[in-house]
Amino acid sequence: MIEKTKDNWNPKLYDEKHSFVSKFGRDLIELLNPKEEERILDLGCGTGDLTKELTSYDTEVIGVDKSEKMIQKAKEKYPDIPFHVQDATSLKFEREFDAVFTNATLHWVKPPEQALQQIYQVLKKGGRFVAEFGGKGNVQIITNEINFQIKENGINYKPENFPWYFPSIGEYTKLMEEIGFSVTFAYHFDRPTLLDGEDGLRNWLEMFGNSLLHGIDEDRKHSILWKAENRLKESLYHSGDWIADYKRIRVVGIKD
Repeated sequence: MIEKTKDNWNPKLYDEKHSFVSKFGRDLIELLNPKEEERILDLGCGTGDLTKELTSYDTEVIGVDKSEKMIQKAKEKYPDIPFHVQDATSLKFEREFDAVFTNATLHWVKPPEQALQQIYQVLKKGGRFVAEFGGKGNVQIITNEINFQIKENGINYKPENFPWYFPSIGEYTKLMEEIGFSVTFAYHFDRPTLLDGEDGLRNWLEMFGNSLLHGIDEDRKHSILWKAENRLKESLYHSGDWIADYKRIRVVGIKD
């Protein structure tokens, strides 16, 4: 049973300060290579920008996301596209898609095997699964520093507050094959990612890493962030902007 979690997503902050998520996803659309009249599921569609782009290929696209707030925003922006609130571990489709496309989502989904089973289930025979998400070592410099500062403040670090799953290629492709996919492409790469402006790191942590500081009072949280920023500036702050140490995985699998 998957525990229902609080919807902490902020669509306004996502669109205004983290549009790079969709921008980088455009390369993934090239890897997907959508065909006319294909039926495609955009899994973890966020506020719908890439879903909209997929429709420009004369495809039939449905966007799903676990966050009701993100789906509401997507519907406001693109009212002609069907968007639904659904969890990647319990999709309400079966063998009806030519492709499942997912960008910057699967590192949020645990257990990963359950998401892969659901993706396999919703694809037609011969359908393809095309994904990009955080891989082994993703934002490790940032998270190591936050964890260090938590301990320096005399707070017990809680591994359960780490919200992500960042696998190696070997780990993830093995899971894909165990589910039944033929893996045709797998790539792990560095992607230094610009976090706009002086507050870029804080905005990023507020948007994506807030659970790392779950249960910590506001004064100590502010102290942890301030000290982390000061120590990280030497390695991640350049010419007035923060550069996050992103590492990504891209995979393509075919349903046999």
